[in-house]
Amino acid sequence: MEISQGLHLAKNERKALFKMLSKLRKLNLIVEVAPGKYRLKAKKTEPEERKSDRKEAQVSRGGQAGKAISGRLVLHQDGYGFVIPEEPIPNIEGDIFIPRHAVEDAMHGDRVAVEVRRTGFSAQGQRIEGRIVRVLNRAHPSVVGLFRYGPHGNVVLPYDTRIHHQVEIPPGQELTAALRKKLGFAAAEEATTRGRRLPRLPELDGAVVNAELVRYPRGGLSPVGRVIEILGNPGDLGVDTEIVIRKHHLPHEFSPEALHDAEESARPVSDADRAGREDFRSLPIVTIDGETARDFDDAVYVEKRADGGWRLQVHIADVANYVRTLTTLDTEARLRGTSVYFLDRAVPMLPEELSNGICSLNPREDRLVMSALMEFDSAGRMTGSRMVSGVIRSVERMTYTNVNKVIEGDKEMTARYAALAPHFANMKELALLLNARRNEKGSIDFDLPEPVIEFDEEQKMTNITRSERNIAHRLIEEFMLAANRAVAGYLLRRGIAALHRVHEKPDAKKVLEFEELARAFGYSLGVENLHQREIAVRHGRVPAPAKRGKPDSQGHGRERGMKVSLPGAGELSITPQHYQRLLKKLVGKPEERIVSYLMLRSLKQARYAPDSLGHFALGFDEYTHFTSPIRRYPDLVVHRALKWALANPGGSPPPDPHPAKGTPAALYSQRVLEELASETSDAERRAATAERELRDWKTSQFMEQHLGDEYEGLIISVQKYGCFVELMEVFVEGLLPIAAIEDAAGTRCIFREHEHAIVADTGPDQRRGRGATPKSKQRSWKLGDRVRVRAERIDPMRHRVEFALIGN
Repeated sequence: MEISQGLHLAKNERKALFKMLSKLRKLNLIVEVAPGKYRLKAKKTEPEERKSDRKEAQVSRGGQAGKAISGRLVLHQDGYGFVIPEEPIPNIEGDIFIPRHAVEDAMHGDRVAVEVRRTGFSAQGQRIEGRIVRVLNRAHPSVVGLFRYGPHGNVVLPYDTRIHHQVEIPPGQELTAALRKKLGFAAAEEATTRGRRLPRLPELDGAVVNAELVRYPRGGLSPVGRVIEILGNPGDLGVDTEIVIRKHHLPHEFSPEALHDAEESARPVSDADRAGREDFRSLPIVTIDGETARDFDDAVYVEKRADGGWRLQVHIADVANYVRTLTTLDTEARLRGTSVYFLDRAVPMLPEELSNGICSLNPREDRLVMSALMEFDSAGRMTGSRMVSGVIRSVERMTYTNVNKVIEGDKEMTARYAALAPHFANMKELALLLNARRNEKGSIDFDLPEPVIEFDEEQKMTNITRSERNIAHRLIEEFMLAANRAVAGYLLRRGIAALHRVHEKPDAKKVLEFEELARAFGYSLGVENLHQREIAVRHGRVPAPAKRGKPDSQGHGRERGMKVSLPGAGELSITPQHYQRLLKKLVGKPEERIVSYLMLRSLKQARYAPDSLGHFALGFDEYTHFTSPIRRYPDLVVHRALKWALANPGGSPPPDPHPAKGTPAALYSQRVLEELASETSDAERRAATAERELRDWKTSQFMEQHLGDEYEGLIISVQKYGCFVELMEVFVEGLLPIAAIEDAAGTRCIFREHEHAIVADTGPDQRRGRGATPKSKQRSWKLGDRVRVRAERIDPMRHRVEFALIGN
């Protein structure tokens, strides 16, 4: 078929023709363009083997279309999502965009296989889009939500807004074991309720429940589940914590076998336990923790030598002695990976008989420990270290507040702890020396505050303040850093593989993004050759940008050539000192909080790894986690490796070690260490997300009591949908939506990404040049501005306060 057409077409005719040709291409037709002609013909089919060859060739040239890639699905509440690839994709940066229609039956968090449908260019660079072809592993064995009776069936509405399916509950499956017993049903099988008319139960109607999924979404059908727990009613005390625990699938109940083993292990220290250990019980060793701490896994002692040097002892609970390899307790601890600390309770990695009992270094009780004994010269440089197993008897359970008061000379506390006061003075002096040596290496200390929610005696929230670190926090931090580094160095010198805490150098792209933001405040990291260079992308095109004052005009008009910005140097020459120098410039400045936060975002996330890759932020070549085995599984792994090293002082590790069952000392193969590194890094992120979500939830509950109150705030982030504002009077962050800004300004507002600002529209007359407003006088709301806001509403889905702008 051939269509002849004159070259002179009206604009609307050309649009219609190209639209038709686009549809024909999708119908397996291809287009050949000749002068004045459009020729259409059926597309030839290729033999399967040629298709395969062509796809392989395409992939080998860097193309990704049609390639299946596995990764983790992250859904947005609006329905679209992104797949985070498990392995880097050649020539592609970022995640795979999944349109809403291509999500299929996958749920948020699932491990999926995604087929790349197309690649293209956007204003940010190359973009990859795909479709989910199958679910490899499900992330949600259960869903927590609100139970609703309905005319067409009962459902559970998930609390997680990224789970887009409501869970259907068949008749009878809403009954827990307790409810079945209450209604007189003897068995839990569905047959006992089939065909019976079940009453509406007040315990269920509108209650928060946990529903086990018995069928996942399939072919457009909703998932099906059964109620396994009734957590209470929304708003009940503690229900929010229970929701967060189940939403993030935090293991929170120990098996009967684990509890029995913990009880059997938690026996007082005997003479047999003390045999072969160094005895430190005569020394004034103390623990220093927060006021609310219940498990004490580290204790310290400092002694000043006659030659001006120092001895530092860091004693860590010997958890490996009680949690033996491949036992039920070990399996439960590995499953959790870490303890999770909420405002009103903790979800511990170990049962309380261990975590708060025999493994906790309680005062005036014998406890087994693994000890790092370190020697420093008068300048705070480590001159030697020794690792031993020991036994201690802590003389006092100290708090950061009381130690700080003693160091600052408080009369009451100094008199109360008169025997320990000189030791605390020594601790301060050594800690300051260690901190100075760390600063020489460029160690970065952001010291960003955390929100602290204060409660009254009735557990009602009274205030949200900023956390503060005093000298007692800092001295314990320095001693733990020194011990972790000493143990990492010892294991490396012995050639013993273990888990390391690593923090890699930041990506050039992230550093460039920070430099652009910092430039608005007049700051820079000062990295050499960090200028951008633009290169044209051959055959790459991008949509026309929006016209001034007309954001909806994006993409209307002639396409432009694609350009990509790259860092000036292929290998970014950046060191911790660049960050450290900028932090010193920021001290005491109004913008210190914002720029420090932006710097933190430019860094990579620390993680666990089987190889010693260094710690960029600390400025260490080697580092591990050794000091918290009660609450972190990686520390327990390191303790087992250290025990093996001490039990085999002259031995070399076997080539492919496998731990025997029931031993306190163990080595792991590289493959197992890689698995443990991935698992524990994931567990750490999961715990941090859960803790942050509950804190945000509590914050929104607190602000709900203060709707209508006015506050001074600081704009700490600017997005296209509004500004995030941090309040001065209370340590709360919320959103000032762009609609609220427009209401206050009385005109339309525009987001200017390159200026990190929202600017009031100048109006059509001014845009044409008549009475134009000078740029310096334009109304704008930008990063770092002070604003006065009113707490307007609480977003019930995001648990976030939204503000209204007072004045303009």
